[in-house]
Amino acid sequence: MLSACFSWPDKFSVFWNHVMKEMIRLGVKSLGIVILMSAFMGGVIVIQTNAAIDSPLIPAYTVGFTTRQSVILEFAPTIICLILAGIVGSSISSELGTMRITEQIDALDIMGVNSASFLILPKIIAAVIIFPILIMYSMATGLVGGWLACQSLDNISSQTYLMGLQWYWDPFYLQYALIKTAIFAFIITSVSACEGYHASGGTLEVGRSSTKAVIYSCMTILLTNYVITQLLLL
Repeated sequence: MLSACFSWPDKFSVFWNHVMKEMIRLGVKSLGIVILMSAFMGGVIVIQTNAAIDSPLIPAYTVGFTTRQSVILEFAPTIICLILAGIVGSSISSELGTMRITEQIDALDIMGVNSASFLILPKIIAAVIIFPILIMYSMATGLVGGWLACQSLDNISSQTYLMGLQWYWDPFYLQYALIKTAIFAFIITSVSACEGYHASGGTLEVGRSSTKAVIYSCMTILLTNYVITQLLLL
């Protein structure tokens, strides 16, 4: 499917319009749930880390440092992408599956249109572009949510929390997170599109293909996350 998908479009202006529409549908419309979850998770990480630190030998700014590392390295790029696999992946699979069983994809093939490139490639490009932007919003919101949670704690001031956020900062951490996100975006869209594109039967099969798309995407993301971490951080 991917070999047929990656081909130069006949009309680039039409293709780019499809990419922009997919960026709005797959990315912008998911921004609300991403921000909501990131804010609360950032606050939860701060509270849990503060509760776990009961030794006077551990400085208070460790809470900010731990929150930054958790949000940037793992929560934002991995957990949010797993959530997006459920939201975006099921949407892509059900859309293409419905088009397959209603013979819309067959009609495109009969008209001489490369249906894989026309339907799938804009989704892949849009996700690879927009998902890293979503994850940067998630990172920022998670750190702000942690700062808001500090306001309810007596032993951590805003200055201490901000000191922890800046302590031992390596810009490669951000690069690592965005590299993972772009790869995860490709996995989510390609796996989900494959399940929907090759669906057969009736509406029941479309539902099953959506379920399998989410499961396979999550499994592949977790495996890829381990491999990327081994390659880039060790």
